Amino acid sequence: MDDGKPTGPQAKWWSRPTTGRPGRDEPESVAPTAAQEPQPARPSGPPLHEPDAYSTPPYGGPGPWAPAPPVQRPTPAHGTPVPPQAASLAPPQATPVPPQSPPPASVPPQSSPEQAPYGSTDGAGVPLAGPGPGPGEQRSSQWLQYDPWGAPGQPLTQVGPAAGTEPGRRKNRRGGAFAGALLLALVASGIGGGVGAYIERNGGLTTVELPQASRTTTDRAPESVAGIAASALPSVVTLHVSGTAESGTGTGFVLDSRGHILTNNHVVAPAGSSGDITVTFSSGETAAAELVGKDSGYDLAVVRVRGVSGLKPLPLGNSENVQVGDPVVAIGAPFDLSNTVTSGIISAKQRPITAGGEKGDGSDISYVDALQTDAPINPGNSGGPLVDTQAHVIGINSAIRAADSGKGTERGGQSGSIGLGFAIPINQGKRVAEELINTGRATHPVIGVTLDMKFTGDGAKVGEKGPEDGPAVTKDGPAAKAGIRSGDVITAVQGQRVHSGEELIVKIRAHRPGDRLELRLTRGGKELSVTLTLGSASGT
Repeated sequence: MDDGKPTGPQAKWWSRPTTGRPGRDEPESVAPTAAQEPQPARPSGPPLHEPDAYSTPPYGGPGPWAPAPPVQRPTPAHGTPVPPQAASLAPPQATPVPPQSPPPASVPPQSSPEQAPYGSTDGAGVPLAGPGPGPGEQRSSQWLQYDPWGAPGQPLTQVGPAAGTEPGRRKNRRGGAFAGALLLALVASGIGGGVGAYIERNGGLTTVELPQASRTTTDRAPESVAGIAASALPSVVTLHVSGTAESGTGTGFVLDSRGHILTNNHVVAPAGSSGDITVTFSSGETAAAELVGKDSGYDLAVVRVRGVSGLKPLPLGNSENVQVGDPVVAIGAPFDLSNTVTSGIISAKQRPITAGGEKGDGSDISYVDALQTDAPINPGNSGGPLVDTQAHVIGINSAIRAADSGKGTERGGQSGSIGLGFAIPINQGKRVAEELINTGRATHPVIGVTLDMKFTGDGAKVGEKGPEDGPAVTKDGPAAKAGIRSGDVITAVQGQRVHSGEELIVKIRAHRPGDRLELRLTRGGKELSVTLTLGSASGT
């Protein structure tokens, strides 16, 4: 019938090509051959579009203006075209169909999906595709991913696996592998840190042996502090004194091989007349000691140990040879720390000091023309030796300046050293020690005057009255014979300035009885100079 419309079978309305669809030019009623699969049932339902009376492509057959290009495929010997995957596309339980004769020559051969070019279409613009999969087989990925409403020119298949399958699993696997690696790194770092800390705290995995100098027995130079200490320590002792009311600790040193030891009077004073005195030598041996003699005016005492052999006397020097700045070493038992050695220099000479006075009547006051040193001296050093670089005694450590009192030199104070220590010159100590050993008492040089200790002017003033309202100038005494009168102010002794009564006593006691001294004084505004010979008085 020729009514001006294209002829051929009418196409069904579907949203996209259906698998197993017959060729464009083949009638739908053609029975399947052995090389073709039975067509699956077409889905039912309302068409998606209105019928096209003119069969417009791509839903109708190809128009006469766009004939489909011929497709070549291999054919068997008898000329029947065979699809390359016909055997694999047969349904599992399909009923055998007798072979059909070849289709008419007018039916064009079907195109093979394996041979169709990528993105090729037929003459009507419909993509070329092969027959759909059989029952139980997966549908072709080309048709599953084909979207006729997508952007033109895009490929029919999607690169890579479908969404939601393999990429997601790979991402999860990668995330899991990264987390596992991170956890392993953290555990390894923790273990490594613990092992490192253990090695550091325990000195490593092997025993550590640090380098050290070999032991030597080289003697020190005799003039060094170590050499001086080695020479003097065997002659220094520690005294522990206990009495009925008090006790104390001090230092002394050996004077001779008979066991005489020199120390301070205030060290042995706590023993009184019935207390105990124990001497401990540098070797640690101890021995009981007895009091030989003492003098509070000089603050010196001598004790003796018996039955001790191997005593090493400490050599005596000459305090007149000492110069300011000379190095010195002090040895003693500060705070009962025996065999303590400190060093310093001579800071000053002829430093007039007074110490004691606890009794209140002045009978225990000592007057010392002292050597001043910055060698640390503390309570317990009292009575110990101050030695020079030849390990010779040049002084007896007796007093320190107490920082807490600020009232002058305090004997036996509990303050620590502030670098102001004072020692009795050994020349005076030697004379007193000899008198104490020989007679049990010491003599004091005197001028035969009574001083006004309340005088605040410069110098030492002779008082108006003496003891028991007697004369201030002793009759027929050294001062009376030199012409000194009551009210005179003595300003110098042997050319050394005197500023107070205490200083005059210190300067006088620095000499021996019988020494001749030159005194300078003022009387009625006039300066006078007199010479006298020192007298003698018994000490206490």
